Amino acid sequence: MIDDEFVQGLCVTLGIDLTMTPLVPNRFIRAASDVQIIREVDGQRVLQKARWWLLLEPSDTGFKPSQYTSFNTRCDKLNVPHSAGYSPFRTARCIIVAKGFGETEFESQGNKKVPKHYHDIIADKGAITFGGLYKEYIAKQSAEVNLGCSIITLPPHPKLAHFHSKSSPMMLPQDDTLDAWLDPDYQQVDSFNHLMHPRIRQDLIATEINKPNLHQPIGAPSVIPRDIM
Repeated sequence: MIDDEFVQGLCVTLGIDLTMTPLVPNRFIRAASDVQIIREVDGQRVLQKARWWLLLEPSDTGFKPSQYTSFNTRCDKLNVPHSAGYSPFRTARCIIVAKGFGETEFESQGNKKVPKHYHDIIADKGAITFGGLYKEYIAKQSAEVNLGCSIITLPPHPKLAHFHSKSSPMMLPQDDTLDAWLDPDYQQVDSFNHLMHPRIRQDLIATEINKPNLHQPIGAPSVIPRDIM
């Protein structure tokens, strides 16, 4: 999430009061870092800090990421009972609003996988609503609520497979779907089946960069056109 007029506008449209809870600009976000999610609590939509790692465990300072990788949740696991995403998919869905995302493609060199290329992918004149899940963790001493979250991943979209051949993030349509998605009482998850197919819902711009932490362009931007619905 970056300090962008389209990100701000989308948050306001979703009912977030940015004067009460400002956006925290952050361009290069690693897994297990803090992000901001939008969720619904007691009928109100709120923007809150969450650890980008769904499964947390107690630590001396509160909570830490568990040993199980959980910054992403595969869509084919959402309906598997006892999987990490099964219950959150039914009662704890969230949205991560961002200008764009980064992708790294790997290649094999001997017994190792090394980065082949890095790309920044941003929305052209807009912002993206990523579909996510969250879990609450209550601190025993302070009763403070800590949040862990993940982004749902789908099979690779043909237009994005060059940038990352394994998966693509769930990008939600910016329509009435968001109302049902954020409603924790809405558990008719079969109505979300159409979201499990990768869709590019707005024009995107992809730029090859040298490294995610440096994000210096090393190639000309290219437009990835939205899918015709």
